[in-house]
Amino acid sequence: MKILFIGDIFGRPGRRIVRENLPGLVAQHGVDLVLANGENAAGGFGITPDLTKELLGYGIAALTSGNHIWDRKEIVPYLANQGGDARLIRPANFPPSVPGTGLYLGKTSSDIPYAVINLQGRVFMATTDCPFRTADALLKELPKETKLIFVDFHAEATSEKQALGWYLDGRVTAVLGTHTHIPTADAKVLPGGTAYMTDLGMSGPYDSVIGIEKQPIIEKFIRQIPSRFEAAQGDVRLCGVLMEADPTSGRALSIRRIEEREE
Repeated sequence: MKILFIGDIFGRPGRRIVRENLPGLVAQHGVDLVLANGENAAGGFGITPDLTKELLGYGIAALTSGNHIWDRKEIVPYLANQGGDARLIRPANFPPSVPGTGLYLGKTSSDIPYAVINLQGRVFMATTDCPFRTADALLKELPKETKLIFVDFHAEATSEKQALGWYLDGRVTAVLGTHTHIPTADAKVLPGGTAYMTDLGMSGPYDSVIGIEKQPIIEKFIRQIPSRFEAAQGDVRLCGVLMEADPTSGRALSIRRIEEREE
């Protein structure tokens, strides 16, 4: 089966290019399952319940997130009240009392079960529980029939992402990095059959500094004075990966970058 995983959807430009390009990508490549990171969908900072429903309405089966999941206060009760069909998940290695869940169990239209796990890194990021041990615990919980397992590792450090990829090689279908908003050139299938890429890149405006208008960011670096950040608008691209996997074994067969530019 073929899986499309879309990198961090950033603001209105990111939502627009996903809405406009996703149907064509699904048709062109025969995609069976679409997943995406949506934590920056609301102006580049967080996501709201309405935007969650909007993105899921595009045909995305489940949304992962990361450290910006808490930026919009209205998302907290939404995370707490999704019930058994939590299609918006947050990093699983937050404390147990935090609203929401870091695991989604779903089935494709052809009734193939799959799991999506969301983890957050600890290097250069806020303190959370160990993502390695959290992954071990979640994998033990999965139903035996669930062979397709996709991990979104929302992390800053390349070394931490690579380490988790090797750690989970052969135990999950894919370990895909998000958060840095820049697509990396290392998409590959590891020896144990796990697809890996350090960062999927952002689906949003690339005439920017990781999605934000350039000048305020430059001024902050130069003057060290806080300024108001606004989402940029130019050079909008959809970035992610297209994978093929064996649903019987859960092994990835191939992975390649996807990058679509707005016309």
